This record gives sequence, structure tokens and C-alpha cells, in this order.
Amino acid sequence: MTDDRLLAQDNYDADEEKLELSLRPQFLSQYIGQTKVKEEMAIYISAAKKREEALDHVLLYGPPGLGKTTLAMVIANELQVKIKSTSGPAIEKAGDLVALLSELDPGDVLFIDEIHRLPKAVEEVLYSAMEDFYIDIVVGQGQATHPVHVPLPPFTLIGATTRAGQLSAPLRDRFGIVEHMQFYDVSDLRKIVQRTAKVFDSEIDVSAADELARRSRGTPRVSNRLLKRVRDFAEVKNERKISLETTREALDKLQVDIEGLDQTDRRLLLMMINNYHGGPVGIKAIAANVGEDQETIEEVYEPYLLQKGFIKRTQRGRAVTQKAYKHLGIDFLGED
Repeated sequence: MTDDRLLAQDNYDADEEKLELSLRPQFLSQYIGQTKVKEEMAIYISAAKKREEALDHVLLYGPPGLGKTTLAMVIANELQVKIKSTSGPAIEKAGDLVALLSELDPGDVLFIDEIHRLPKAVEEVLYSAMEDFYIDIVVGQGQATHPVHVPLPPFTLIGATTRAGQLSAPLRDRFGIVEHMQFYDVSDLRKIVQRTAKVFDSEIDVSAADELARRSRGTPRVSNRLLKRVRDFAEVKNERKISLETTREALDKLQVDIEGLDQTDRRLLLMMINNYHGGPVGIKAIAANVGEDQETIEEVYEPYLLQKGFIKRTQRGRAVTQKAYKHLGIDFLGED
């Protein structure tokens, strides 16, 4: 690749990053949806600022794409402090955690995504950091081994997870604020689509925004991704404003149906129906049959299918519901 092309690629990547950042709200007043979570966080933040204390540690949990990372950044902005972001798998040893915490000023936020994937040894070191703002670690090797006491400034840990059940009880109990992020309703997703369209310097009919919202799996990340593709179709057709007709055409070609189900969702349901008479079937068998790992099935696909009532959990595994058979146009022969 020539220097000119490299420069062009760098500029493109920088523009894409700026675009992604501009999609994120900066304050609670700009954050659409999650009303209960926002109202509670506004109270906790206001109280912490009045007491001039660090906000209590916050755990955000729920399916991917619902805005946990964005909310963490909003909380830091509302507190008027810096935020340091990382993920559970990136913190491999206690020294990595010490390095992150030592960079914080009093009141700052440390955000750990996928906190359920923290190594056990790191998690145990984190306990004293969260409770008493210090870390005791052992450094050196052989006869030079010695303990080191590291005092820390008061800080706020915000942990995000799609698997709250995998957090150990000692870690979970150290979060003073625990918030469950819910799937978004159509009206909130419509507002998000309209806001994103403005950021893209595009116009979209209200009916088109509503259609896109209904097919977005209750998830802002999905709505923004689909809007990008719908915008492509509209531009090729030289539409000044994204229409309902173009939105439906684009989403149909992307194989996203009126309930927001995509190819993998339908393949999963059809596999359970055709191979296991609708279930019950174990999650490992489902993952093996559709060619996805178990964690992806449990984190990405299953929550929405459960929420829409297309599958149900039983003691013997997952089962397809009568509602799913009807949606797929298949006669239901079992008991629901």
C-alpha cells in the first residue's frame, strides 16, 4: 500500500472513530432509554457529589449492545472525573491491576468490561482495593520476595457483564449499586435511530425509523448497525430522505424479519424443530448444531428469543414455543 493510500486509510479510520464517539451520549439527559437506571444513577451521582466522595462501585449487567459502556462514560462525565477503560481478559495478573489503579486520581472511574472474565487471582486482589482502597502484592523472586502495600486513592469501579451469574458472590457483594440493563422498547429505539441519522447527516421518515426500530432486537447497537446499511440502499437510490419502502427492502435483503430475527435466529429455531421436534434440547447440542460457541448462543441469541417468547427454558433444556412455530409458518404438533 502506498503512502497516500496508507494516509487515506488512517484518515478513514480516524473519521470512523469520531463518528462512533459522536453516536454516544455524553450526559444522562442525552441518554435515551433505561429510564429506571438513569433516574437511580442521577440520585446516586448527585449525592456523591454533594458529599464530595467517590461514587459507590457500580455493576451494570444485561445482554450485549444495550449501552453499558456508554453509560459508564456518561457516569464519569456526570461526576466530572476521568475514566480508565479495560476488560477482564486484559488484566492477566495483579501487577496489571496495580498499574491501572495507580494512574487514577481521587474520584476517578475504572471501567472493567466483561468483568466476569477476570482471573481469580486478580479478582481476589481487587477485594481490598474496592473495600479499603489498598492492594497488598508480593514482588520479587526467591529470597528477594517481599510483600508490598500499595495505598490507592478513593475510586469508583464500574463493572459490566453479560453474565452476572458467573460473578463470584464476594465480588458481586462489593458493588453498592447494581443495575440491570433491559431491552429497549420501540419508541426509545426510534428516537435513537432518528438521533443517529442526524449524526450521519441523513434524513429518515418517521415510519422508516419506526420500522427499523421494530427489527432491531431491542438493542441500540443493532439499530445503529442496521441504519448504516439502510442508508447505503437509500444513497444508491438517490433518496434525499430514507423511506419506509427502502428500509423494508434493505432489511428484507439483510434477512432481518419483522420480529428482528436474523439468519442465525431462524437457523437455531428450525434446527431445534427439525432435529429435536422442538426440544427440549441442551445448550451444548444447540451450539454444536448451529456452528456457534455456547457463550455466543447464551449471550447474543438466547436472551432475545426468550424475551420474545420464541423459546423457553425447561429442566431438560431449551424448547421452541408455539409462538415461534406460528412465526415460522410451521404447524405446531406438541404441547406448549
